[in-house]
Amino acid sequence: MKERREFCIECRKDTEYNLQKKDVVKIIRGKEYTFSITVAVCTECGEEMSIPGLIDKNVQEIDEQYRAAEGLVSIEDIEKLMKIYKIGKAPLSLALGFGEITIPRYLEGQVPSKEYSDVIRAALTSPAFMKEKLNANKDKISDAAYRKAMEAADSIEGLFSVSDKMLQVIAYIFEKLEEVSPLVLQKLLYFIQGVYSALYGKALFQEECRAWVHSPVYPEVYELFSDFKYNPIDDARFAMLDGAADALTKEEKDVVDLVVNTFGMYGGKMLEKITHNEDPWKEARKGYGDNVPSSELLSKERIMKYYVEINKKYGIDTEAGLKTYIYDMINR
Repeated sequence: MKERREFCIECRKDTEYNLQKKDVVKIIRGKEYTFSITVAVCTECGEEMSIPGLIDKNVQEIDEQYRAAEGLVSIEDIEKLMKIYKIGKAPLSLALGFGEITIPRYLEGQVPSKEYSDVIRAALTSPAFMKEKLNANKDKISDAAYRKAMEAADSIEGLFSVSDKMLQVIAYIFEKLEEVSPLVLQKLLYFIQGVYSALYGKALFQEECRAWVHSPVYPEVYELFSDFKYNPIDDARFAMLDGAADALTKEEKDVVDLVVNTFGMYGGKMLEKITHNEDPWKEARKGYGDNVPSSELLSKERIMKYYVEINKKYGIDTEAGLKTYIYDMINR
């Protein structure tokens, strides 16, 4: 670890220091707040030290805590909104019904009023609300900006065609893996459903799975990412789901971790081979030729029954057990 040293005014020499948290009380707009800021403390005399960059950090800490206390959007929230709707800062201001320079000022650090913050947050969480604002202020922005933002809003509404739990799991998978193709995502969701239901006796998400030619598929998820085909998913819409994975329980995250750390090591074709060697998919595809399309139900109950048996044999609550199972399926 790199040694922290700086000049201590009290000791009159360079000394080591530790970073600690300290509560400070400030009055903002006539209201008292207690903020937790970072301070540097000399290890020799115990006095606070002035460290380059620390004042800027304290300003940022106070700003973030003040916004959180008052329920105000952050600069990152506004940047996220611009990214999601593919719209510039001035057009966004006008589209939301603000003055043209309002959003630029917020991006420079000006704190929004609660009223304006609530409008921005509503646009960030509801594509329907954003569409209302775009239509109400259509004459104030260019046709190109309006069209791009409306197309983005229509696309975002597709996210709500799947359950919250499914979105949370997908968001967590994206956090864990740098690149995920639609093909790999489908397989990981199937394995997550199987492992979770075997370990906890219930399905993790409500969506039903179908036996397509190339293995199990959740049709609603397929529709969300069909544009990416076999390419890694790079989707601005998922900026809306930043933090969504936090709603998962420890048990749910543990299962996703198990699957990602084992099945997630393989590409789509290898994962496809594993599912093709599993009983539920083989039963659902019985009577179909290799390239004949099908959409037979792979029910949550059948998936759970299969993985309960697999758990008895392999102990799939551990990475070692899952890896052994995967090896056997690949080499069957």
